[in-house]
Amino acid sequence: MYLQKRPFDGKFGSKQPYPFRDKEFGMVNLRVFGEFRYKVASPANFVNQFVGTFNFATSAEVEERIKEQMIILIYDSVGDMKNEGMGVADLAANLTSIEQVVLSRTKDHFDLYGISIEKISGLYISMPEEVQKAVDTRSSMQILGTNYVQYQSGQAMREAAQNPAGGAAAAGVGVGAGIGMGWTMMDSMRQTTPPPPGTVQTAAAAMVVCPKCNTQNPTTNKFCSSCGGKLGQATVPCPKCKAQVPEGTKFCPECGAPMAATKKCASCGVDVPASSKFCPECGKQA
Repeated sequence: MYLQKRPFDGKFGSKQPYPFRDKEFGMVNLRVFGEFRYKVASPANFVNQFVGTFNFATSAEVEERIKEQMIILIYDSVGDMKNEGMGVADLAANLTSIEQVVLSRTKDHFDLYGISIEKISGLYISMPEEVQKAVDTRSSMQILGTNYVQYQSGQAMREAAQNPAGGAAAAGVGVGAGIGMGWTMMDSMRQTTPPPPGTVQTAAAAMVVCPKCNTQNPTTNKFCSSCGGKLGQATVPCPKCKAQVPEGTKFCPECGAPMAATKKCASCGVDVPASSKFCPECGKQA
């Protein structure tokens, strides 16, 4: 067998979305894409793992495995950064930082495979369209120093000014915006003013988030009013952090660990994927 030790360039992209639990937007499905450069650093480990353990015979199989491990490492890093306070709205501004965090962890992750990751670039994390619009709106509001009602009113007036109907439409929007702001102020006063003695207050209706599209639904619904998905999906504990995760999820939204089943190596006791024939730690039959 002949192994080239020159660097190779590859691209990676997640096949399954990563459920990211955000404190502002709830459960958000993320997908990651990017490029990386790698080379064979230890031929002995490389052959032992990819040929002896995984029984790979082509370079395409080897690269596919490396891409999968890159995705897992990125999800794990994003999960740790989320625990430190990073939210969905902060992802775009922290892509370079995420690349550096992932690159710093590649040595411990890929040494076992005899692989060295030389570079990670072009990292892109995509979000559902509705979440991306919400993030863009919030960013615009922060730049303009306005609240949501003022921002929406300004957008409506700008669209009306571009309408051939012209001034009448703009005037109507202005009146509508003023009425809307008035109702908002009244609602705010109603919320802050204590009710008269003897008044019975009813609790707000309980809602449940659809695990498929993140739409808020009344708890009485059995199916999502937006996508038709079944509500009340069963959950299973994460094998790493024990958090309850929707059944069928590939990676834990709390810690980023894979949800795949594992087993103990009979020789060294390390957790290995249930499908592995040989232990990646000691190389003996698992």
